[in-house]
Amino acid sequence: MSTKSFAHGIELTPTEGGRAAIERIMEAYGYGTRQQLADHMGVSKGGIGNRWMRDTFPFDWVIVCAAETKASLPWLMTGNGPMFDAKESDVVSISNIKVIDGVIHQASYNMFDLSFLKKDLKNPIQLIDGESRYILETSFNDITDGLWLVEIDGTCSLKKISKIPNKKLKVTDDQVSFECGLDDIKPIGRVAMTINNI
Repeated sequence: MSTKSFAHGIELTPTEGGRAAIERIMEAYGYGTRQQLADHMGVSKGGIGNRWMRDTFPFDWVIVCAAETKASLPWLMTGNGPMFDAKESDVVSISNIKVIDGVIHQASYNMFDLSFLKKDLKNPIQLIDGESRYILETSFNDITDGLWLVEIDGTCSLKKISKIPNKKLKVTDDQVSFECGLDDIKPIGRVAMTINNI
Protein backbone atom coordinates (compact mmCIF):
# COMPACT_ATOMS: atom_id res chain seq x y z
CA MET A 1 0.00 0.00 0.00
CA SER A 2 1.33 3.42 -0.86
CA THR A 3 1.00 6.72 0.90
CA LYS A 4 0.61 9.97 -1.01
CA SER A 5 1.66 13.46 -0.09
CA PHE A 6 -1.38 15.40 -1.30
CA ALA A 7 0.40 18.75 -0.92
CA HIS A 8 2.93 17.84 -3.58
CA GLY A 9 1.32 14.93 -5.38
CA ILE A 10 4.33 12.70 -4.73
CA GLU A 11 3.89 8.99 -4.19
CA LEU A 12 5.64 7.66 -1.07
CA THR A 13 6.05 3.96 -0.47
CA PRO A 14 7.57 1.99 2.43
CA THR A 15 10.24 0.53 0.13
CA GLU A 16 11.73 3.60 -1.52
CA GLY A 17 12.95 7.10 -0.74
CA GLY A 18 14.41 6.06 2.60
CA ARG A 19 17.98 7.14 1.99
CA ALA A 20 17.02 10.65 0.92
CA ALA A 21 14.65 10.98 3.88
CA ILE A 22 17.33 9.81 6.32
CA GLU A 23 19.70 12.41 4.89
CA ARG A 24 17.06 15.13 5.42
CA ILE A 25 16.47 13.95 8.99
CA MET A 26 20.21 14.12 9.64
CA GLU A 27 20.31 17.61 8.17
CA ALA A 28 17.42 18.76 10.37
CA TYR A 29 19.16 17.46 13.50
CA GLY A 30 22.56 18.74 12.38
CA TYR A 31 24.14 15.28 12.42
CA GLY A 32 27.12 14.52 10.21
CA THR A 33 26.96 10.72 10.42
CA ARG A 34 24.27 8.05 10.35
CA GLN A 35 25.67 6.67 13.61
CA GLN A 36 24.74 9.92 15.38
CA LEU A 37 21.18 9.53 14.13
CA ALA A 38 21.11 5.85 15.13
CA ASP A 39 22.24 6.76 18.65
CA HIS A 40 19.58 9.46 18.90
CA MET A 41 16.83 7.16 17.69
CA GLY A 42 18.00 4.32 19.94
CA VAL A 43 18.73 1.83 17.17
CA SER A 44 21.83 -0.18 16.38
CA LYS A 45 24.28 0.57 13.60
CA GLY A 46 22.90 -2.49 11.82
CA GLY A 47 19.35 -1.23 12.22
CA ILE A 48 19.99 2.04 10.47
CA GLY A 49 22.20 0.22 7.95
CA ASN A 50 19.28 -2.04 6.99
CA ARG A 51 16.97 0.92 6.42
CA TRP A 52 19.66 2.62 4.37
CA MET A 53 20.46 -0.40 2.21
CA ARG A 54 16.80 -1.33 1.64
CA ASP A 55 15.84 2.33 1.04
CA THR A 56 12.96 1.83 3.49
CA PHE A 57 11.11 5.06 4.17
CA PRO A 58 11.46 6.01 7.88
CA PHE A 59 7.95 7.29 8.56
CA ASP A 60 8.41 6.92 12.33
CA TRP A 61 11.67 8.90 12.36
CA VAL A 62 10.14 11.62 10.22
CA ILE A 63 7.40 12.16 12.79
CA VAL A 64 9.85 12.19 15.70
CA CYS A 65 12.17 14.58 13.87
CA ALA A 66 9.36 16.97 13.00
CA ALA A 67 8.22 17.03 16.62
CA GLU A 68 11.72 17.52 18.07
CA THR A 69 13.26 19.94 15.57
CA LYS A 70 10.13 21.71 14.26
CA ALA A 71 11.34 20.92 10.75
CA SER A 72 8.65 21.10 8.08
CA LEU A 73 6.86 17.77 7.65
CA PRO A 74 6.43 18.25 3.86
CA TRP A 75 10.16 18.95 3.55
CA LEU A 76 11.10 15.90 5.63
CA MET A 77 8.77 13.71 3.57
CA THR A 78 9.55 15.01 0.08
CA GLY A 79 12.44 17.46 0.17
CA ASN A 80 10.19 20.18 -1.26
CA GLY A 81 9.77 23.62 0.29
CA PRO A 82 11.76 25.16 3.15
CA MET A 83 13.29 23.06 5.91
CA PHE A 84 11.69 25.29 8.53
CA ASP A 85 8.64 27.51 8.50
CA ALA A 86 9.87 30.69 10.12
CA LYS A 87 6.35 31.52 11.31
CA GLU A 88 5.97 28.25 13.19
CA SER A 89 9.49 27.30 14.23
CA ASP A 90 11.49 28.62 17.17
CA VAL A 91 14.68 26.91 15.99
CA VAL A 92 17.00 27.61 13.11
CA SER A 93 19.59 25.47 11.33
CA ILE A 94 22.99 27.17 11.00
CA SER A 95 25.78 25.85 8.81
CA ASN A 96 29.09 25.01 10.45
CA ILE A 97 32.52 25.70 9.03
CA LYS A 98 36.05 24.85 10.11
CA VAL A 99 39.31 26.48 9.04
CA ILE A 100 42.00 23.86 8.44
CA ASP A 101 45.42 25.03 7.30
CA GLY A 102 43.90 28.33 6.25
CA VAL A 103 41.16 26.75 4.14
CA ILE A 104 37.44 26.85 4.96
CA HIS A 105 35.68 23.47 5.10
CA GLN A 106 31.96 22.83 5.50
CA ALA A 107 31.13 20.93 8.68
CA SER A 108 27.46 19.92 8.91
CA TYR A 109 24.86 21.99 10.82
CA ASN A 110 23.68 22.89 14.30
CA MET A 111 20.23 23.73 15.58
CA PHE A 112 19.80 26.90 17.64
CA ASP A 113 16.84 28.23 19.55
CA LEU A 114 16.02 31.65 18.15
CA SER A 115 15.92 33.08 21.68
CA PHE A 116 19.62 32.18 22.06
CA LEU A 117 20.79 34.08 19.00
CA LYS A 118 21.07 37.82 18.62
CA LYS A 119 17.91 39.10 16.96
CA ASP A 120 19.72 41.31 14.46
CA LEU A 121 21.59 38.43 12.78
CA LYS A 122 20.74 38.18 9.08
CA ASN A 123 22.94 35.44 7.65
CA PRO A 124 24.80 33.63 10.47
CA ILE A 125 27.22 30.72 10.18
CA GLN A 126 29.10 28.95 12.96
CA LEU A 127 32.89 28.69 12.99
CA ILE A 128 34.16 25.70 14.98
CA ASP A 129 37.67 26.27 16.33
CA GLY A 130 38.73 23.63 18.87
CA GLU A 131 36.58 24.01 21.98
CA SER A 132 35.38 27.45 20.93
CA ARG A 133 32.59 28.24 18.52
CA TYR A 134 31.86 31.58 16.96
CA ILE A 135 28.63 32.77 15.40
CA LEU A 136 29.63 34.89 12.42
CA GLU A 137 27.46 37.45 10.68
CA THR A 138 28.21 37.11 6.97
CA SER A 139 25.83 39.85 5.85
CA PHE A 140 27.45 43.28 6.20
CA ASN A 141 27.98 46.49 4.27
CA ASP A 142 31.22 47.66 5.84
CA ILE A 143 34.08 46.49 8.03
CA THR A 144 33.67 47.60 11.65
CA ASP A 145 35.95 47.20 14.65
CA GLY A 146 35.87 43.68 16.05
CA LEU A 147 36.93 40.07 15.55
CA TRP A 148 36.59 38.89 11.95
CA LEU A 149 37.19 35.80 9.86
CA VAL A 150 39.20 37.16 6.96
CA GLU A 151 41.13 35.91 3.97
CA ILE A 152 44.61 37.35 3.45
CA ASP A 153 46.64 36.21 0.45
CA GLY A 154 44.48 33.10 0.12
CA THR A 155 44.69 32.10 3.80
CA CYS A 156 41.71 32.36 6.15
CA SER A 157 42.00 33.09 9.87
CA LEU A 158 40.46 35.03 12.74
CA LYS A 159 41.85 38.53 13.14
CA LYS A 160 41.03 41.52 15.29
CA ILE A 161 40.27 44.44 12.98
CA SER A 162 40.43 48.12 13.93
CA LYS A 163 39.80 51.02 11.59
CA ILE A 164 42.48 53.70 11.57
CA PRO A 165 42.80 56.98 9.62
CA ASN A 166 43.46 57.21 5.88
CA LYS A 167 41.08 54.32 5.10
CA LYS A 168 43.41 51.76 6.62
CA LEU A 169 42.98 48.84 8.99
CA LYS A 170 45.01 47.57 11.89
CA VAL A 171 45.02 43.78 11.87
CA THR A 172 46.15 41.79 14.90
CA ASP A 173 46.15 38.28 16.35
CA ASP A 174 48.19 36.49 19.01
CA GLN A 175 51.32 36.50 16.85
CA VAL A 176 51.36 39.47 14.49
CA SER A 177 50.10 43.01 14.08
CA PHE A 178 50.17 45.06 10.89
CA GLU A 179 48.42 47.82 8.97
CA CYS A 180 46.87 47.43 5.54
CA GLY A 181 44.42 48.97 3.15
CA LEU A 182 40.73 48.05 2.97
CA ASP A 183 41.32 46.16 -0.27
CA ASP A 184 44.20 44.09 1.11
CA ILE A 185 41.94 41.69 3.01
CA LYS A 186 38.74 39.85 2.17
CA PRO A 187 36.26 39.88 5.09
CA ILE A 188 34.16 36.72 5.38
CA GLY A 189 32.23 37.24 8.60
CA ARG A 190 32.24 39.29 11.79
CA VAL A 191 32.12 37.45 15.12
CA ALA A 192 28.75 38.32 16.62
CA MET A 193 28.77 35.76 19.43
CA THR A 194 31.35 33.51 21.09
CA ILE A 195 30.38 30.14 22.54
CA ASN A 196 33.04 28.51 24.71
CA ASN A 197 33.58 24.98 25.99
CA ILE A 198 31.05 23.19 23.82
